[in-house]
Amino acid sequence: MTLTSFSYDPLTLAWVGLVLLLAGTVKGVVGLGLPTITLALLTATLGLKEAMAILLVPSVVTNIFQMARGGAFVALCRRLWLFLALLAVGCGVASGAVAVVDALWLSGLLGLSIVLYAILGLATPPWPKPGRRETWLGPVVGGATGLLTGLTGSFVMPSVPYLQALGLPRDHLVQAMGITFMVATLALAAGLGGRGLISGDLATVSGLATVPALIGLWGGGRLRGRLSDRLFRKALFGALLLVGVWIVAKAGLA
Repeated sequence: MTLTSFSYDPLTLAWVGLVLLLAGTVKGVVGLGLPTITLALLTATLGLKEAMAILLVPSVVTNIFQMARGGAFVALCRRLWLFLALLAVGCGVASGAVAVVDALWLSGLLGLSIVLYAILGLATPPWPKPGRRETWLGPVVGGATGLLTGLTGSFVMPSVPYLQALGLPRDHLVQAMGITFMVATLALAAGLGGRGLISGDLATVSGLATVPALIGLWGGGRLRGRLSDRLFRKALFGALLLVGVWIVAKAGLA
């Protein structure tokens, strides 16, 4: 089974480019958000399967830049290796669901995960450090993130709250998220591609979508020091909450 063919009409391509430009800009400002925004907006308009395939190449390329900065790549990999390994395994196991589970159910699950992510982002709770529990909690969170990634393409829950709870310096946290997102993206690509779930036209569009994503990433980096991080995050999570509710409602009403 392969993903449905993609329409190359100008309006659809322009919409994809605009979404990736926005998602790349947000990632440039706060260090995350590209997959979530891409999935949220493209799932609501094109479908979950198409959105999952289109985000792959832009996510890999932008995460290369993110994971290369921070100066703690080796140390973070040593600390997080079991978390990352279980994430990859969970994603590989769950990615086959795209071929057999009703896309509406998976879209609804994606919408719920986005709603939860947005609520937590708006609440900004003080995450307790895992301490000694990190030994077993890391693999559990990694596996759960992998399963959700394989089912919906979203890899922010529960990985981002967990990484925030580790109390890493800001630069190291951004780098740790880049490493996590890279592993999740590669595992998702392997899971979907290995099952023949990425059509050639979607792969082409994914590659083309990298250009606006990189432009947005560059622009967001320039804006980072000029915007109020607090207000920007409130607006971002508020918008994601609305889109998540929309996806859930659309899945329930279809």
